Formats: sequence, C-alpha cells, structure tokens
Amino acid sequence: MVQAKKRVVRRPNWDTYFMNIADVVATRATCIKRQVGSVITKNEQILATGYNGAPRGLKHAAEVGCLREQMEVPSGTHHELCRGLHAEQNAIIQAARNGVTTEGATLYCTYMPCVICSKMIINAGIKRIVFRGYYPDELAVQILNESGIEVVLFEEVYKEEPVVDVEWSDDEKARYKI
Repeated sequence: MVQAKKRVVRRPNWDTYFMNIADVVATRATCIKRQVGSVITKNEQILATGYNGAPRGLKHAAEVGCLREQMEVPSGTHHELCRGLHAEQNAIIQAARNGVTTEGATLYCTYMPCVICSKMIINAGIKRIVFRGYYPDELAVQILNESGIEVVLFEEVYKEEPVVDVEWSDDEKARYKI
C-alpha cells in the first residue's frame, strides 16, 4: 500500500520569482557603473526582459569608456550623456520588436525607473512596477504618482507549502518496476 510522508518546501511568491529573474537578467548588463535587470510580465508569464547596455551592434562602455564617469555626471541626471539604454527601455523595445503588447503588464526592475523610463512605462500601458533599489530621480516619483501606476517596493516573500512524498511498498515497486 502507498504511504504518504509529509514535508514542507519554501516556494517564492510571484513577485519574488520574477525579481529573482530580473537579478539574473542584470548579469548581462554592460554598464560599468550599475547592472540593472528588468522583466515585463502579464498573467504570471514573462513577456520580455531587458538589461542596461549599448544598442545592438555598438561598442559597450567597457570597451570605449563611460562618458558619464569621465564627465563626473551625478547619478539621476543628464541621461542623454550615456551610450547605453536602460533595462526598462530595452524590455519595452524587446516586447515591441516581437509584437507583444505590454498593456496592463507588470514591470519588475532591480532599481526604480528614471524619469525617461517612467514616461515610456506610462505610454506602454504598464500598470504596476515592482522595484528593489532606489534611484535618485524625484521627477520620476512625481510622474509615476500622477500616472496612477501601482509602484511597489519589493519585499522578498516565500511561503511554506506542504508536499506529500509517496512511499511505495515492495509489491508496488515490483509491479510498476520502480
């Protein structure tokens, strides 16, 4: 007779699951100052991912140097003085290139979006942002608040779920060739 043994596993909630994926996406970043990853999801499915770095086919900052670093540009200002695109921009562009709508989606990002990304997120129809690290951009905070997009500071959550292990009798193991 089959006998059940009970045990418990830790399982991430959806926000934790997708933020963990954003962390892995960030490892592809080519920016020499900050590695950022972004994941766009809808209905608990990944639509697109993005990381910060130079446009396709162009040299990365690691190869040619960082203009912002050379000019001592403070973080959160003069975004135009950078070779790279932000992770959120690349994720939105990836969705568009593949004909995937982001209307009503959630964006997970390892840092809070800047003002330029925030405006793109608003126009892309994204309705929820989950982020971990703060980015010093007060205008981004203002326009996101005005937009009505739900902005959530990430909190890692795992829930314990019971799992039933099955133990087979010797007869059952022989019968089913286990």
